[in-house]
Amino acid sequence: MAGLCAAARARELGAEPVVLEKGDRPGGSMLLSSGVVWRYRTLEEYRAQCPGGDPALQRLIVERLDDALDWLERLGAPVGARETGNPLTVGRRFEPRGLTEALTRPTTEIQLGRELDDLTEPPLILATGGFPVRFAREFGLISRSNPWSDGGGIDHAMGRGASLSGETDEFYGRAMPDCSFGEGDFVRLAQLYGRFAWVVNEHGERFFDGPVAWHENDLVQAIARQPHGAAWYLLNEEALEERVRERRVADMVDSARAAGAPVVEPRELAFPTPEDAVVAVRVRAAVTHTIRGLPIDTQAQVSPGLWAAGVDAGGWSTGGYASGLAAALVLGLTAAEAALS
Repeated sequence: MAGLCAAARARELGAEPVVLEKGDRPGGSMLLSSGVVWRYRTLEEYRAQCPGGDPALQRLIVERLDDALDWLERLGAPVGARETGNPLTVGRRFEPRGLTEALTRPTTEIQLGRELDDLTEPPLILATGGFPVRFAREFGLISRSNPWSDGGGIDHAMGRGASLSGETDEFYGRAMPDCSFGEGDFVRLAQLYGRFAWVVNEHGERFFDGPVAWHENDLVQAIARQPHGAAWYLLNEEALEERVRERRVADMVDSARAAGAPVVEPRELAFPTPEDAVVAVRVRAAVTHTIRGLPIDTQAQVSPGLWAAGVDAGGWSTGGYASGLAAALVLGLTAAEAALS
């Protein structure tokens, strides 16, 4: 999303941008997302939710996002909803394929199957989606991103003297059923009810202390540190009737069962379980995008002639969870404007 936003904005400003797309289609992981582009209602809430982040970058996203959402609509991106369903956030839900098409229409040239090389001339905006594929492989986790975001942009910048922000292994991800699934299942099969479950690892040990955050990203990262990056979600009848936005927990469990994941009666497990538990679902931590990235300023600049946007840039969600699509949108626009100023 960040690269397409930057290219569309650069075109508006009179440039003829070229998008080098490593994959075989534009859109990156945006095309595989739920399409919700959001921000926290206030900067104070953003700071509370992502306390390790750069306050200046967080302010930039809060202050620019609403106008940027209007810009997307002017491009023709189809809006599915104007509310996020979360009292902490504001934003809009776009249909991902329509959003991708709206952003590709204004772009002068998109070269598919192209990787960065040393011949790429400035100004250059890096928007390659971080390194979730490499991260998942290194830590033995599931990748829940497009298959091309393996750190190419960050490696390119580091080859030009840049460094990574922070020293954290944080990532944004979801608990997914422990089975095979395709790109079209990323949203549908997400198991978003850890806050209602009794959560244990494969040895029956509880490993997460305290309440689960509304986004459940904290629980997913804890699961990633367990053997095989896996856990069991144990649910009672009351939990099955809880709702997460438009879905019941029972519906999400049914989706996992239909996909072939281990969904069993708790008594079948090799360890003691709560007496009222009626179903157990095996899940694994899946990586959507990395959080560590390239340090940038409020113009999205890494170094002279080089900018970074989206999750190639670090510092905007450290210590918590914020919208990757919002960062892609705002930083993509900011980078294009700065590069052409």
